[in-house]
Amino acid sequence: MATVSDTTIERRRLTIRGIVQGVGFRPFVYTQAIQCGLTGFVLNNSLGVTIEVEGVLAQIERFQHAMRHDTPPLAHVDTMEVESIPLCNEQNFRIAHSEAGDERQALISPDCATCPDCLRELFTPGDRRFAYPFINCTNCGPRFTIIQDVPYDREKTTMRAFTMCPACQAEYEDPANRRFHAQPNACPVCGPHVQFQAWQETQADLDSKRDQIALAAEQLAQGVILAIKGLGGYHLACDACNAEAVQRLRQRKRREAKPFALMVPDIEIAQQLCHIHENEATLLQSHRRPIVLLDQLPKNPVASGVAPGYDTLGLMLPYTPLHHLLLRHFRECVGAEGVPVLVMTSGNLSEEPIAYRDADARTRLAPIAEGMLSHNREIHMRTDDSVARVIGGGIQFLRRARGYVPEPIALSFDLPVPLLACGGHLKNTFCVGKQRSAFLSHHIGDLENWETLTSFREGITHFQRLFDIEPQAIAYDLHPEYLATKYALETDISQKIGVQHHHAHITSVMAEHQLEGSVLGIAADGTGYGTDGAIWGCEIMEATLGDFTRLAHLAYVPLPGGEQAIRQPWRMAAVYLDQAFGASFPELPIPFTHMLDRRAWRPISQMIERQLNSPATSSLGRLFDAVAALLGLRREVLYEGQAAIELEILAHKAGLSMEDDCYPFAIQEQGEQHPRLLNVAPTIRAIVEDMKRGESSANIAARFHHTIAEMLATICCDLGASSGQRRVALSGGVFQNRFLLEEVQRRLEASGFHVYVNRQVPPNDGGLCLGQLATAAARLRTATS
Repeated sequence: MATVSDTTIERRRLTIRGIVQGVGFRPFVYTQAIQCGLTGFVLNNSLGVTIEVEGVLAQIERFQHAMRHDTPPLAHVDTMEVESIPLCNEQNFRIAHSEAGDERQALISPDCATCPDCLRELFTPGDRRFAYPFINCTNCGPRFTIIQDVPYDREKTTMRAFTMCPACQAEYEDPANRRFHAQPNACPVCGPHVQFQAWQETQADLDSKRDQIALAAEQLAQGVILAIKGLGGYHLACDACNAEAVQRLRQRKRREAKPFALMVPDIEIAQQLCHIHENEATLLQSHRRPIVLLDQLPKNPVASGVAPGYDTLGLMLPYTPLHHLLLRHFRECVGAEGVPVLVMTSGNLSEEPIAYRDADARTRLAPIAEGMLSHNREIHMRTDDSVARVIGGGIQFLRRARGYVPEPIALSFDLPVPLLACGGHLKNTFCVGKQRSAFLSHHIGDLENWETLTSFREGITHFQRLFDIEPQAIAYDLHPEYLATKYALETDISQKIGVQHHHAHITSVMAEHQLEGSVLGIAADGTGYGTDGAIWGCEIMEATLGDFTRLAHLAYVPLPGGEQAIRQPWRMAAVYLDQAFGASFPELPIPFTHMLDRRAWRPISQMIERQLNSPATSSLGRLFDAVAALLGLRREVLYEGQAAIELEILAHKAGLSMEDDCYPFAIQEQGEQHPRLLNVAPTIRAIVEDMKRGESSANIAARFHHTIAEMLATICCDLGASSGQRRVALSGGVFQNRFLLEEVQRRLEASGFHVYVNRQVPPNDGGLCLGQLATAAARLRTATS
């Protein structure tokens, strides 16, 4: 006997929001509707996707279930609103033309790595897209880097310059084809093409009829440095096993010591270079294709100049068909005896934004590269590669960009007004938000020059247009000299909300984990402007989204010369020795004092005594710098964090387990209304005693790491015991130190705490804007309640 649901005819409208444009969602809807025997239509609009279906109620319910649970690989449904509407008595189901609307809520997919189906076609002789470097479909290819406006249709992307041939147009219009409404759809007949050009006239220039990618691969195998156009900008590439080419690239790029990223053709080659655990392999091979930091294998063939002094390598797999073809040809060039691995570093001079416009790339990269492999598909928005690793049982971003941006981060609360958060000075990202979505930008970089500031401004304009966000409030860092802060204060947005740097670090963790109420927060980094005008950097606080109370911090020491002390860690080592031993510390019988330039120290000590250009700091980053310099690792640094990174690498070489072997430290009370002080003068004295006894530097480095972990865990236990708080959030650039993070996490969890760390945004200043957004929203809610 038939039930009511077997026979009842109904019509429903479904409004679906999420990443549902440009990911094969409409053909998926079409196929499901036909299978369920439904009539109606589907279309893209500024909200996302609107569907109307008419038919038997049971089949409509089956259709709705598929919309939530059986979506295409790159689609993500955030919300689905369903309403019953009058019948229309249509005869078929169709895909209607997109329509624009007043309010834009459609989400844009990140750029995605070439899918397995396209790869099969790419390497199948006889396929019409065989060896075509711009093959793509609705499951892969460029998205964010080519889109100029929404709805996501071809005429609103940089692909509008290419008119599809009849064969591509037929695919584009066929709902049963995986290239149905794939906006970058193209083939060798109608699409973009590559061009190889050597700066100096060579035989390669004369072979213009040859495969241009094969020519480029041959040049790379011969030791040439090339600029190669990717999805979001240009890379600078060379043979990673050619020490001379790597060194030449370093000198020309003016990148003296930072590691270069590498690209390898597949996971098997990656396993010849690094230890790769299962979850690391999964991340490496995901459709997002970040650079993944991995532990090096000893005696791997990569030139030592790729990552000088490091025990890790940053590897990525090809994520565009051009990359796949280039690595395939390069493998053939180096032969069975060679290892096909290319340096693929950002196409820029150090501290500049990545080049992405062709004319600009030719100008800026000509002094570095010796040729260019380019193409004529325009990049609209420059985007660097993402950098991530597996740490503490999950992903940690060091840079969140290609493959992840502009996916929103879901909030647990409604933003009271559309918001813009400007981020920090270093590793800048910004964030725009409305309703329950926060849209973090791609990596902008250090706001230290006009080019990067211009990129920052252009990015904000683009995000506001894409997501139809006109900010009514703006959040910014308290540091008055940050360019992002100056930008915020100069805008005509009336509601301006300053957010303390370290509070924003902690609220970034709270926002992404959707934590309500309060937490204990440990914010540890190099530099952050404090509410007392000091330079903070090791702060233990009780934090809510809207406010914080500073409960403890590393005891202040002077930062002699300000920025100069950051560039010269020996100054911080001398400061900590002076704090621990007094003015006679230069007489200590240790290598550091034997090498101390006393003529240089004398005016610095006088500067400290007179409190001239020596601001107080509680920075944990500077303490790590000091110990690194004390152990003779580095007196001066070439980039931020170098000394601390080398100290961590040294600690990993310790020959014994010292989990419970810590140096002494002191936690000092200052009265009920004042934060407690974490005093490491006893630690410094104990380190000096170890040095005098001839203890190995590696063991000292490891013991120091355990000491800091124990000190942070101890203060949390003390504070948790008095408040009953059992949730701890860890953030800040110092927690990029895997040794320290895992030790702090282990100790806290053993003491019964629930520990939260950044997983969706970096713990460094690249995640700061999310915390600023969350804090600004909380304060606005409080002000209007």
